[in-house]
Amino acid sequence: MSRTRLLDTTDAAVAGIEDGSTVLVGGFGLAGMPFALIDALIRQGARDLTVVANNAGNGDVGLAALLKAGRVRKVVCSFPRQVDSYVFDELYLSGRLELEVVPQGNLAERMRAAGAGIGAFYCPTAVGTPLAEGRETRTIDGREYLLEHPIKGDYALIAAHRSDRLGNLVYSKTARNFGPIMATAATTTIVQVDEVVDTGVLDPEAVVTPSIYVDRVVQVEAQRHTVQGAR
Repeated sequence: MSRTRLLDTTDAAVAGIEDGSTVLVGGFGLAGMPFALIDALIRQGARDLTVVANNAGNGDVGLAALLKAGRVRKVVCSFPRQVDSYVFDELYLSGRLELEVVPQGNLAERMRAAGAGIGAFYCPTAVGTPLAEGRETRTIDGREYLLEHPIKGDYALIAAHRSDRLGNLVYSKTARNFGPIMATAATTTIVQVDEVVDTGVLDPEAVVTPSIYVDRVVQVEAQRHTVQGAR
């Protein structure tokens, strides 16, 4: 029997997230970002969070809104700054936010490793850069590699297109991005979807994230967001 719970509200979906949690947040920029769950997390009030995401927020919405609310202690991401990252910029430059930069492929692989039960792995990315300072290295077949450790989350907040009542997920095009690997790397995976369908409706060959990785699902209305330009 599936462990997935179908919930009526986003507030119920994020209930219980504790202060100090590590939260994996899906999305590539705005594509695939779980806006409704992030808004609910702001209302819920958890603080001192470590957020793992590809970006550090756009404009004033989504992840940027969570940062602006003062709920995040540290961001682990591959692309913190862009033209509309003024919320992150202000917090980081004033010393109110910690940052760990991880190359994008390493970020994905470190979460995949957590989900696969891999203790650590070696990767050549970032060798010879400031990101390699103080890191363990190893030469393999004449090439230098850095030791990388898995990134595991207490919670993952992700967005999918459809779920069945067991919690099997399908995604919409590029909105898929980090969702599948984050679902495997978190102790509790919370998903907002556009639609919940009866079990058996989804084509099994189209299911990307099986229900065994999904703990809570909530259906929300499709949201469209625009962001302000650079200040």
